[in-house]
Amino acid sequence: MGYDYFILIGAIALVSMLVSNTLKRKFKKYSATPLRSGLSGKEVAEKMLADHGLYDVQVISVAGRLTDHYNPKDKTVNLSEAVYHQRNAAAAAVAAHECGHAVQHAKAYTWLEFRSSMVPIVNFSARFINIALIAGIVLAGTMPQIMWFAIGLMAVTTLFSIVTLPVEYDASNRALAWIKEKNVVAPDEYELSKDALKWAARTYLVAALSSVATLLYFFTRYVSRD
Repeated sequence: MGYDYFILIGAIALVSMLVSNTLKRKFKKYSATPLRSGLSGKEVAEKMLADHGLYDVQVISVAGRLTDHYNPKDKTVNLSEAVYHQRNAAAAAVAAHECGHAVQHAKAYTWLEFRSSMVPIVNFSARFINIALIAGIVLAGTMPQIMWFAIGLMAVTTLFSIVTLPVEYDASNRALAWIKEKNVVAPDEYELSKDALKWAARTYLVAALSSVATLLYFFTRYVSRD
């Protein structure tokens, strides 16, 4: 494994850190601007769910920061404590975004269904990929099949990260369309919400590009050995 690999990993880590830090800075800034409507993240979520006729989805608070997610198994919109309680553009954006996933689930959105079907094999891949990768590198000369197995596992996780992109972007688009239509936020607050979701989406984009770059590195490096 040459220096080019470490340069690749370093570049990926740097871009990921820059995007993550920008996202945190944006959320901190927008969290300091209270909504004129006075709605909390919890209230925004409940309103969006009701407007879409989703009365069987529960909005709950979970510990941590940026831990917001929708759980299709028990139909819960899980909002971090800050988003759940706060009344600002960032909280409104995140709450509506997670409800966007609930709407996708209710409407059987194709990409969400596909991503959900991949979860078991992705969990398997994540569990064994590092072991297979190390073994493949060590035994590359005698058992190249192990490295190809590792690349196969890597391809699964890469596909999952790519499939995640339309799911996340669509949830944001649904959230922003609803926020604008229902006048949940004022026009200037809408721009803050839009920018917050834009940077949140970029974290998934960077993750997908990083996964693709790493997969291509190992594939091109080891296909030339065959």
